Amino acid sequence: MERKVVMKSKWSIFVLACWVLVCLTGCGGDLETQRSVLRVGVVLYTQDDPFINALTDCLREDLEEYETDSLKIIMTVRDGKNDQGLQDEVVEEILDAGCDILVVDLVDRTEPSNIIKMAKKENIPVIFFNREPVLEDLMQWDRLYYVGGDAKQSGTMQGEIAAEVIRADPAVDRNADGKIQYVLLEGETGHQDAIIRTDSVVKTLQEQGITLEKLSYQFANWNRGQAENKMTQLIHLYGDEIELVLSNNDEMAIGAVAAYEASGYPIEDRPVIFGIDGLDSALSAIQDNSIQGTVYNDKEGQAGQISRLAMDLFLDREPEDYDFENERYIFLPYQKVTTANVEEFLHGKEEVQ
Repeated sequence: MERKVVMKSKWSIFVLACWVLVCLTGCGGDLETQRSVLRVGVVLYTQDDPFINALTDCLREDLEEYETDSLKIIMTVRDGKNDQGLQDEVVEEILDAGCDILVVDLVDRTEPSNIIKMAKKENIPVIFFNREPVLEDLMQWDRLYYVGGDAKQSGTMQGEIAAEVIRADPAVDRNADGKIQYVLLEGETGHQDAIIRTDSVVKTLQEQGITLEKLSYQFANWNRGQAENKMTQLIHLYGDEIELVLSNNDEMAIGAVAAYEASGYPIEDRPVIFGIDGLDSALSAIQDNSIQGTVYNDKEGQAGQISRLAMDLFLDREPEDYDFENERYIFLPYQKVTTANVEEFLHGKEEVQ
């Protein structure tokens, strides 16, 4: 009998010791080492777009700033390869693997329904960026947001810069006919930003009193190489008739510069060229007068807003102190860049007035 009591006591002591050990290692020990994890899935329309890649780098840096001893942030970047069906599949894979916040640059801004449906089913908030979904889609659920720039503002500013350059230098009108013969490099067929930037830049130039004569519009899909090819064809077709090149983004503007270089045109014999985005390559080109201006697309500001919003949504905080339009949209202002202020952007000035 005594032996049974002793055995029972030993067993009780053993169980108690195990329980204490579990508490110490499973609770007390983990409290020091365990970290909450925020998993951010970023799905791009393509990884071949320098502006989008630069914005993604900014986003990664901003999210890292939110890391603490008790919070680890894992950001996964995937490529939609400019195919909406493929992008939908990539989003599904990310959700299946585990994700807390989705950040999506849509391939097709008019086709977010599958992504929204999948995210809503898993209760995962979505922050769209760069390509703006229509309001009806974004209002489907109260955990959908958009962060980007106002495309109309970028086209308007590009037109204002171009008008200033044309008025300041009569030599831009090479044949002195009182009209500016121009070509326009468009981003993508049916893309909202391409349509709006194209319409607003032309309208602004006309409102600024510049008489225009269109020679050609060419789609180059936001791509430098395609723009160089299209511009080379236009140079062969129109030669010195081209007095102005308007481009929906900087990559295509740099492509136009490359076409003139390859065609043997010295800078003084080229038309004036304008882009949009404020890429480093474009800022350098403004410095050496290869292009005459761009419009800065605030990738730093957009990344900052996306990261802050992601944290608020992750922590179930009501988003406050955001400048929302229609309760879902956050627009960051563009800024004009010319030879007069390009140095300020190159040296990373946070705000240029």
